Amino acid sequence: MPVVPFFLGLAVAIGFWFWQQIRLKSKLRRLLETFDTEVSKVSLPLIPRLRREIALQNQRYQELQSQLQTWKTILEAAPIGYLQVDEENQLLWCNQKAKQLLGLQKWEPGQVRLLLELVRSYELDQLIEQTRDRQAPQEQEWLHHPDCADAAAMSNLQKISLRASSLPLAQAQVGVFLENRQPVIDIIQARDRLVSDLAHELKTPLTSIRLVVETLQQQIDFPKRRLIDRLLPEVDRLINLVQNWLEISHLELEPHKKLNLQPVELQSLISSVWQNLEPIAQVKHLQFSYSQPNPVWVRADKSRLTQVFLNLLHNSIKYSPAEATIYAIINLLPTKTAPKQVQINFIDCGKGFPAVDLPHVFDRLYRCEPDRTRQSLESINSSIVNGSGLGLAIAQQIILAHGGTIKAKNHPDTGGAWLQIELPQVIPDLSN
Repeated sequence: MPVVPFFLGLAVAIGFWFWQQIRLKSKLRRLLETFDTEVSKVSLPLIPRLRREIALQNQRYQELQSQLQTWKTILEAAPIGYLQVDEENQLLWCNQKAKQLLGLQKWEPGQVRLLLELVRSYELDQLIEQTRDRQAPQEQEWLHHPDCADAAAMSNLQKISLRASSLPLAQAQVGVFLENRQPVIDIIQARDRLVSDLAHELKTPLTSIRLVVETLQQQIDFPKRRLIDRLLPEVDRLINLVQNWLEISHLELEPHKKLNLQPVELQSLISSVWQNLEPIAQVKHLQFSYSQPNPVWVRADKSRLTQVFLNLLHNSIKYSPAEATIYAIINLLPTKTAPKQVQINFIDCGKGFPAVDLPHVFDRLYRCEPDRTRQSLESINSSIVNGSGLGLAIAQQIILAHGGTIKAKNHPDTGGAWLQIELPQVIPDLSN
């Protein structure tokens, strides 16, 4: 009979419809369980609960969009630059200050362009890659040369000193904050020029004063001569201060012209410097440990390197406790072809540099906080290092003139100061 197949088909259809409803409700329940809200836990039918959840999510989306727009507005008005790149280093967004600092005025949001195409800055590109690889904030400072398509306008553009601080973001993106350091650099340079000019003006009068003091020293009888004897070292200290400041200025202006490059063997040079300082070290019963794999020769100015090692070792002696050891460790830094650089480490066992002072130890006339206590050697009349506050600044300028670097840190094992020098121009062993 035709009625039986009809009802059988109707039953199958109704069963399929119920199965679909059960399956749909199961999917809706699983969907609601993904939302960690109170709405998903309310005892309501599924469809009203889903409607309320969608409304709540739309509200949250609007709030997040509002917060995002607020942060963009803040960054847009910020006095420092900010830019953000994706995992392929394509520029996603930057504020007006970043456009100004990097010359990105023609870029508009939505354009898909590599940052390196827009900004010809190897330092910035390297900073972003390091941040992504290390997954940690990085910092870099460099001299930026703005690009310009107009050759006539290019001559009017001035290079600026930039400091970039980067941080890793989600999905391999990187955010970079940019700070214009040029106003600070200009102030420092103006100050240095002023002091250099003043030093030039003081040099001749101080020399004349010293001659007068020496003359008076021979003519005045004891006990009044004691005043002259106390005055003469102070005049010498001022003369040394002026000479050291002028020396730094000359090294900055003409670094390579002030060097007399020649083959120098490091072990013999450092050993001779220590022998000069050994009478001071013996007062505190200090030991000296020198370590290097093989004889190392560099092309350098021997007298200038002697001056650097004198300053560093004298500081190590001054800040080391009694019966301690001062270490000099030489390492060759290999490259793909052959060793091209040498690393020289001076390590003492003193209290080290306070963390707040580490960024400033090479600044002129900078003195560390009292935490790095000076070990008094008043009983020794040493003129090897005059204590003008320019020793590390001079050492830095000499190393920079050689194309090297010098860093100050605290050694993790001894806890003392760790001065690390890297010099290029390593040459073959000439002793053979």
